[in-house]
Amino acid sequence: MSKRTFELLLTVFLLTSTLWAADDPFTGKWKLNPSRSKLTDQMKVEALGANRYALNFSGDNVETVVADGTDQPGLFGTTLSVTIDSPNSWKVVRKTDGRIIIIGIWKLSEDGNTLTDNFTGYRANGSTVNLHYIYKRTAGTPGFPGTWESTTEQVDSTYEIQIQPYQQDGLSFINPGDIKSIKFDGKEYPSSGSSAVPGSTTSGQRINDQTLKVTEKIKDKLMDTQQIELSPDHNTLTMTIYDPGRSKPNILVFERE
Repeated sequence: MSKRTFELLLTVFLLTSTLWAADDPFTGKWKLNPSRSKLTDQMKVEALGANRYALNFSGDNVETVVADGTDQPGLFGTTLSVTIDSPNSWKVVRKTDGRIIIIGIWKLSEDGNTLTDNFTGYRANGSTVNLHYIYKRTAGTPGFPGTWESTTEQVDSTYEIQIQPYQQDGLSFINPGDIKSIKFDGKEYPSSGSSAVPGSTTSGQRINDQTLKVTEKIKDKLMDTQQIELSPDHNTLTMTIYDPGRSKPNILVFERE
């Protein structure tokens, strides 16, 4: 899951099996430990002429936008706008149903080889997640067009998840506005909640007592796969998230509250 699917990090999904239910060691409240987590992100910007750009934030998901500050159709029912405040400063805004869910303030270094992104995600309940990304250019020439890979990330906001029993043989993974309730039978289960992306589903398998494998899709398109591991003392939850087309996973480490 890239940062932008941390946009949708705002979402991560789990859960379990018949005899475990309320006593399942995965259940409880979990808080992200930023110092132990590692987020790696890559994005691509391609100039198409006439102030038009192709943006790729994850996998093969490409969006084309005119950088005039107006809301334009984006992925999965969202809108996307890009405002050029100056040659070295862009504002990128994503909305769903008219509500802002992402604001990214992009700044270029003087030599054009470093891009900083002050990234804020807005949850349905009004709370926010703020990250500061620093990207290094891996392809392209000075200017925003090119291929960028993050070199450091800082999570400034509290990010918590809650895992509860679901029916007799499953679990629900809950964060504000988004609920993933599944059984670990390999079947796909739809998301619910005010922030759920239309057409999003989650399926999962229990590898063993302390390891889960979860697959996340939107309208049958693979978004990520996750390996979720519980520490032997059941107090640490590690999520290793693999995005299609990315060579490095994101690693989120949660501690039990």
